[in-house]
Amino acid sequence: MPRRQAVARPLFRAMPVRIRVPATSANLGPGFDALGLALGWYDDLVVKVAEEGLHIDVAGEGADQVPRTERHLVVRAMRAGFNALGGQPRGLEVVCANRIPHGRGLGSSAAAIVSGLLAARALVPGANDVLPDPVLLKLATELEGHPDNVAACLYGGLTIAWQDGDSPDAARLRPLDSLRPVVFVPPTKASTAKVRKLLPEQVPHADAARNAGRAALLIHALTRDPAYLLPATADWLHQDYRAEAMPRSAGLLRTLRGSGVPAVISGAGPTVLAFAPEGVDLTQHTPRGWAAHQPSLDPDGAQLLALEG
Repeated sequence: MPRRQAVARPLFRAMPVRIRVPATSANLGPGFDALGLALGWYDDLVVKVAEEGLHIDVAGEGADQVPRTERHLVVRAMRAGFNALGGQPRGLEVVCANRIPHGRGLGSSAAAIVSGLLAARALVPGANDVLPDPVLLKLATELEGHPDNVAACLYGGLTIAWQDGDSPDAARLRPLDSLRPVVFVPPTKASTAKVRKLLPEQVPHADAARNAGRAALLIHALTRDPAYLLPATADWLHQDYRAEAMPRSAGLLRTLRGSGVPAVISGAGPTVLAFAPEGVDLTQHTPRGWAAHQPSLDPDGAQLLALEG
């Protein structure tokens, strides 16, 4: 009986790598589980292969809450990447500088997953041939559970993500440079898993049809003509069903849209994303205790910023 050929273990770079990943806003109203927009608001990750063990240092968002163990999401993603590349390093030193709020619907988990996978790829010479972006997207989707945020984080810009069976894919579009997103972040978190349970098993056919038309219009509005943004961001599939879990977010959404401002729940919430009309200061609508941010749009997605050696 012929002997099974062993898979060669990877070699690892000795020098550290640095990854920068953007925040993302998914759904964007009618584009439930499909549309994602990358924002100029970033987490940084520096990783170095060590002689042994696992050392994790976290600063910024979530620093007092995330585990410093193998359960850390960045580490889990790196382990998945290394497994795909044929083996694990002896040790790892991981430094996270987190700026993306956790549990607010801004893609913090997608950022952690994508940064971990990119770090694993960057630490193994020649790994781009084994883990090209489409394969990395598949691994990221398996870890995240859905492709909308991870696609936008990986590719940047405006992305349309879908799955055929267990094979995710994404198309990247360039949103208008003139778009001015305003992000209203509440002090409280939301659990994606919990708010997803509020969604019904079935929706009326008319609602599905309306959402399909608005999602198509939204692509046109974000890439061609922002005059259509208000009707294009209308939704009948998820936001109203989730409103009971985030009443202040739902109230802000009604206020903004009632004033003619295109606004949506960002991802699973409770953050509200709005697009500021020319010459309008939306920060005056910031509820007490919330924070308003005005990030740029991110055109490039996840980036390897430094690679030495």
